[in-house]
Amino acid sequence: MATLDRTLLSAAVIALGLTIGGFAVGNGFARARSADRYVTVKGVAEREVRANLAIWPLRVVGADNDLTAANAKVAKNLAGVREFLVRHGVDTTQVQLAEFTVHDAYANEYAPERQPANRYIVRQTMLVRSNQPDKVLAASQQVSELAAIGVVVSSGGNGEMGGGPTFVFSGLNQLKPAMIADATARAREAAAQFARDSDTELAGIRQANQGVFEILARDQAPGISEESQIAKTVRVVSTIDYYLR
Repeated sequence: MATLDRTLLSAAVIALGLTIGGFAVGNGFARARSADRYVTVKGVAEREVRANLAIWPLRVVGADNDLTAANAKVAKNLAGVREFLVRHGVDTTQVQLAEFTVHDAYANEYAPERQPANRYIVRQTMLVRSNQPDKVLAASQQVSELAAIGVVVSSGGNGEMGGGPTFVFSGLNQLKPAMIADATARAREAAAQFARDSDTELAGIRQANQGVFEILARDQAPGISEESQIAKTVRVVSTIDYYLR
């Protein structure tokens, strides 16, 4: 009889343990499912800005059979470019000269039998840097005036036409705090709307990603780059997970 009582008691303890363990496991799953109740939303903030810096490389060329004469032509053309810039109100105090090169056509071992008209081609880059990008833009639209006075110049690479000024916006750090706050507010609005639509309530933030700031061309179209536009759009997308209850 004592043995039977002990057996029944052991069975009761085991059953009670299984019951408590099952409740704990089940409650754990419930908590896990509750913790998984969240919504992921994105908030977008945009600002239209204007460039505050212009960088304009102007490549001047001089060619002649005499090296001294070719170099003199380059110097004359550089002077013509400076006069052009001053005439259009562009500050030349930050102008720098760079990339001085001399090409000797006769030194080319693979040159054709017929020698070119000019043995020496001298190139020099005048780098215009200005905090008045609007004036640089206006001047770049009148660059044909240089050809009218005999100045050989290009705005592209490798002596080719094209390129033009590069417009830079350097005030991003001043915009970041307000734009992050704006993007976060937009994200919370979206999460609150989702909660209302699903008959739930928002709880705390589960996870947040500030996002990457982008500087884009204001007029986004094929063939238009951000660097060539003086007007730009700064954009950030924040991604936030909100718990639901």
